[in-house]
Amino acid sequence: MPVSVLLVLLVSGCVGFVSGLVGVGGGFIMTPALIFMGVPAPVAVATGASQIAATSFSGIMTQTRRKAVDWRMGWLLATGGIVGSASGVWLFERLLRLGQLDLIISLLYLVLLSGVGFLMVQESYALIRGRVTRGVSILRRPARTVAHVLPFRIAFPRSGLFISVIPPLVLGFGIGVLSAIMGIGGGFILIPAMIYLLRMPTNVVVGTSLFQVLIVASLVVILQSAATQTVDLVLAALLMAGGVIGAQFGARVGAGLKNEHIRGVLGVLLIAASVKFLWDLVIPPTEYYVLGGGLW
Repeated sequence: MPVSVLLVLLVSGCVGFVSGLVGVGGGFIMTPALIFMGVPAPVAVATGASQIAATSFSGIMTQTRRKAVDWRMGWLLATGGIVGSASGVWLFERLLRLGQLDLIISLLYLVLLSGVGFLMVQESYALIRGRVTRGVSILRRPARTVAHVLPFRIAFPRSGLFISVIPPLVLGFGIGVLSAIMGIGGGFILIPAMIYLLRMPTNVVVGTSLFQVLIVASLVVILQSAATQTVDLVLAALLMAGGVIGAQFGARVGAGLKNEHIRGVLGVLLIAASVKFLWDLVIPPTEYYVLGGGLW
């Protein structure tokens, strides 16, 4: 399909700007943006994963130099993610052949974006209203979580933890499935889970998350290329170029803004995107049948 190069660069640049502003990957914004532009959902999901893999590689190099990666935890999360991504690609292919993939992707994004957006707006509003105690967010980390009481506990010296391997494996598996089906890195889910569920220190959370995302996104690209042939290399190159440039500007602007304001703006954007998905699901299309080249 013909797509304007300038439009793709502009959209990817804006998504990269938001990613640099907030400090997380932009897959959960980029994939919906591509779908709204008319790119078929299977291509948007698979190609978005290639961009996530490239940006994650850049980020993990920086975090490695800072020694901000818990490699033992990262490999454990990646192990679950590998199994999850393989399962997700298998499910992705089955849904694609049944003709239900677009509907499933839209429903998942509707639920995910609206839920995360609402939580971000709620927390941002609470912080702006001053509902903090001694500078600690209202989202307090519990003293002990399920990860501390389940069996098969091992030590994670870099994070200073002694927890069960079951929650990291399950968490990695879930992120892998979502990455394969929705074309997201999962950092905006993985990072809060690592902080509040696994109780990892914040100085190693971002680097460890990027390592898991890099492994999973790279595997998703390979599996999608082999199973569904839905990775568009030209589109991926354009997304990477625009995203890298936009992320640099976003990081500079974000350094001068308060975190609660940034989260609030992003939450509003996510809610707006979920409304667009809901609109497309409810409103009857102009054309009920579309002839295309076929993706399977």
